[in-house]
Amino acid sequence: MKKFQILIAFLWLSVCLAGAVESKIQLVHGPYLQNLGPDEVTIVWLSDKPSVGWVELAPDDDTNFYATERPKYYDARNGVKNTSTIHTVKIKGLKPGTNYRYRVFVQEVLSHIGHKIIYGNYASTDVYSKKPLMFKTGDPEDNSVSFAMVNDIHGKNDVLTNLVSKCDLKKTDFFLFNGDMVSVFNEENHIFDGFMDTATKLFASEIPMYYTRGNHETRGAFATEFQRYFSPKEENIYYTFRQGPICFVILDTGEDKPDSDIEYAGITVYDEYRTEQAEWLRQVLNSKEYKEAPFKIVVAHIPPIGGWHGNLEVEQKFMPLLRDAKPDVMLCGHLHRFIHQDATVQTPFPIIVNSNTAVLKATADPKELKIEVVDVDGKVLDQFSIKKP
Repeated sequence: MKKFQILIAFLWLSVCLAGAVESKIQLVHGPYLQNLGPDEVTIVWLSDKPSVGWVELAPDDDTNFYATERPKYYDARNGVKNTSTIHTVKIKGLKPGTNYRYRVFVQEVLSHIGHKIIYGNYASTDVYSKKPLMFKTGDPEDNSVSFAMVNDIHGKNDVLTNLVSKCDLKKTDFFLFNGDMVSVFNEENHIFDGFMDTATKLFASEIPMYYTRGNHETRGAFATEFQRYFSPKEENIYYTFRQGPICFVILDTGEDKPDSDIEYAGITVYDEYRTEQAEWLRQVLNSKEYKEAPFKIVVAHIPPIGGWHGNLEVEQKFMPLLRDAKPDVMLCGHLHRFIHQDATVQTPFPIIVNSNTAVLKATADPKELKIEVVDVDGKVLDQFSIKKP
């Protein structure tokens, strides 16, 4: 009788495992591009079940993606492949200004005990019935660049779709998301239902997006998870990058009220964070990368305009450094209205505060930076250029 019970239990386990192996795993979000540079890119995507993930990369030539085995770049940390539903791969050693084709893969991990791993099914982006996804690396030596910026979308996918439609995607090298793309970060779906699935559908699988965190992304139980999805392979979520003739300085301005405010329930230390960031900014503004770029653009969600604690912190900790470094323009959001503050004797560069219902579009060559701001109705709110001698 005992042997019979063991046999039944064994058969039941076999049936369960067979069913698990046959279960389908799916890609549910992404892929989307992050932190693209001259020789690297980070690719992020999500699956609905714990799995290992990798990227297959191919040159943009006349060969079929299936012509040969393509190199694989795994989602791994310290030599071990990650088992997760969030997959991030940073690929290095790429060539500047070069097109690459890619697809992403996952394979479900059903069980991992000691050295024994039971794998399940695969899922991947399609390269059989449609063209592979593609990206182009940046190039600091490129003589031109084109980008667009939106901000304060607060989960309104219709507004995001409208503003992206105002851009010629074939001529847009990348997008800036300048904060408050959602109202609160309480769960993963707030990211993807709020804006990122729409962004991926419209452009983000092939046109990179650089994210400047806003004050609303700091709110909610999921706020500490922000960097698992955006700039996941970078040291910080404030950073610099160079594209064509422009050096971009991305700041993280934190919250808009004092850390002691009852709204934050004692969970924030943004004053200290901005002080530490100011020391990083001092070094960046003295760097060769910044000084040698024909144009310099600072991107910050909270502007030094407005009089709230966050505005004052930006004014007191960042603006003295920026005034000395003289960037060409500072791009902000946060206020939900459009402001163009011209350069003054005190602040020798213009500050543009983009509204929550407008897209800022810009193009540059080594001699001229052109900026245009267009609202949801197609009305041009502003148009100006900055020229170099």
